[in-house]
Amino acid sequence: MKVVFHVDELTKLSEARHNIKNLLTADKNATIVLVVNGEAIQGYLLPAQVEFMKECPKVSYHACNNAMNAYHIAKDDLLEAIEVVPAGVMDLVRLQHEGYAYIKP
Repeated sequence: MKVVFHVDELTKLSEARHNIKNLLTADKNATIVLVVNGEAIQGYLLPAQVEFMKECPKVSYHACNNAMNAYHIAKDDLLEAIEVVPAGVMDLVRLQHEGYAYIKP
């Protein structure tokens, strides 16, 4: 199973974390990508999100470069596990084209 979670609202990041944990409990072999753009990009700096990423290293984490620029976040501000993509929307299109199911908490 391949699933992409899309979060663009900071308040939805916590819900996405819970959804991802639930999915991993149901299917330990699920391939999961979390794509964050918009105001939610700030969430990659929060302690709760950093801890979650350490707890769930099998999840791929993507950050929209456009959102990073808009919120003045540098790649060096993020954990190494986070892949910076040029545009979150294009990343979502590519992943869905590759067969990922789209979930927006």
